[in-house]
Formats: sequence, C-alpha cells, structure tokens
Amino acid sequence: MSNVLLLRAANQDSPDRYENAFRSRGYHPISVPVLETVIVCREELAHRLSIGPEKQNLSGIIITSQRAVEAWSEAAQALITADNNTPLKPESDWWSVPFYAVGEATSVALRDLCEKIPTMYTPRDIRGGSETGTAERLAGFILKDLPSDGTSRKLLYLTGDKNRDTLPRILESAGVALDPLQVYATQGSSMFPHDLSLALERVKGNTFEIYIEEGSSWGWIVYFAPSVAEFVTPILRNHFALPVVNSSTEDCTQLSEYHHVKVAAIGPTTESFLQQTLKLSVAVTARNPKADDLADAVLQHDEAQ
Repeated sequence: MSNVLLLRAANQDSPDRYENAFRSRGYHPISVPVLETVIVCREELAHRLSIGPEKQNLSGIIITSQRAVEAWSEAAQALITADNNTPLKPESDWWSVPFYAVGEATSVALRDLCEKIPTMYTPRDIRGGSETGTAERLAGFILKDLPSDGTSRKLLYLTGDKNRDTLPRILESAGVALDPLQVYATQGSSMFPHDLSLALERVKGNTFEIYIEEGSSWGWIVYFAPSVAEFVTPILRNHFALPVVNSSTEDCTQLSEYHHVKVAAIGPTTESFLQQTLKLSVAVTARNPKADDLADAVLQHDEAQ
C-alpha cells in the first residue's frame, strides 16, 4: 500500500471523494489542510458599523459567506466592548436594513448571530437562503426585492480576496451601486507544518510503514493549486526528497536521508507552475480535475513501473 499526501482539507460533512478514490484503488490517502481564512480590515468594518447604514446611504448589506458573518460578529463584539454598555445611537441601528444572504448556511449563520448578540449592530431582517444559493440567484432576488421608487439602491458588499465578478456585474448593470469591503482573506495555513508532522507521525504507526525504508519511495504528493504549491513546498522539503527537473545522481545521494516521493498535479496550470517555477518533476497530471481521473492516472503510472 502506497501513501498519497493530498494537499487539501478533506470534506468533513461526508466521505471525501479524493480519499475514497485513492482508497478504493489500494492507496493510503492522507489529507492535510494547507489554507486558512483570516479576518482583515477589522477597524474599517467596525467603523462602518458604528456610523450605521443611514449616514452611508445604504439600503442593504450583501453577505456571501459564513466568513463574512464571522467578520461582522467580531466587529459588533468589539463595538459593544468599546461602548461599555452605553446606549447605542439611533443611526447605528442595523435592524432597519435587510441583509441578503447567499445560501442557507450563510442565512443560518446570520440568524445565529442575531440571537447571540441581540443588539442593533447585528442583523434582524435577513433575506434569502436556500433559494439564493448562487450568485446569479441572489442577484435576481436582490433586484426584485429592492425598491424601484427612486430611493437609494446602494449596498454594502462584504467580500473575501477571491471573488468572481458575477454578482457585482449583474447588480451594477441593473443600476445597483455596490460599496465593496474586503473582510477576510485566504492564506497558507499557519498550522500546516504542525499538521503535516502530525499526519506523518500517524503514518509511521501504520503496519505498512515497516516496508518503507530510509531513502526509499514513500508514495505520492498531490498538488491542487499553484498558490498552495509555493507556500507548502519549502515545508515539504523538510520531510521529503522532492523530485526536481533534470536532477542528477549526486542530488539524489545528498537527499538519501529523506523519503523519496512522486509528484502529481490536479491540472495543467498547476503542473506548469510546479515545473517552470518550482522546478519540480511532475510524474502525473489528471486528465480532468476530478478525483477518479486523478487516482486513475496515479494508478496507471504505478502499474507501468
């Protein structure tokens, strides 16, 4: 049984399709999360909350993820602490405007926030949910819901650092003004070195590990995105002898104390980045970015050896 290190977080709500695909083909998959989301622009968001929707001429707020809800919650809690239980100003009342949510999970998170922090800093009028689970559906819902009598059609739009233009394009083309504010960002996980070491220690406890001798082939490492590759590769080199383009016998000898691995990529963009930028030798690239196609490609490569 060969190991397959998957540089991604496994699905926690149901059996992970990538782990299942490799396990069903006789491999031992190991998923290690490589990304984390952090809240940004805390002070700016808190300032927006403190002055309220009226002074900003807002007719609503768009919340596209649970991370944005977390950011709003942090800002509200900070203001409550700073206010020291003093009465809120009437203009700080956010109960007067609707919060438009993408999907049921975001809607539920907003309702939980309202129950957890029942002040005027938190949402009360929550619209959307299961019927607005995509950007297109939410945009259509908002356009039907906003007043068409000439009153303000300006919305505070809380975003992350990676956003498609679908929602703003549809709304702005219909005359809705958006006031975007980035409140969270995705970055390399600060816990990745620890999580990787922990995962590798668990592998050593498995019975098949006794067949893997020092300097021998440990298995596979699968990359899923260029941005992730640049972050994790220096850390991986603390544990593995990664295959490099045009490597020499001398290079392999110098790395003999590490487990040797083969590298797979989820698609051509990632493959190109690994080879051209990181100078890693890629043994396998999935024909399509799907779990079964990736696992089949790895299996076919191993069977041909």
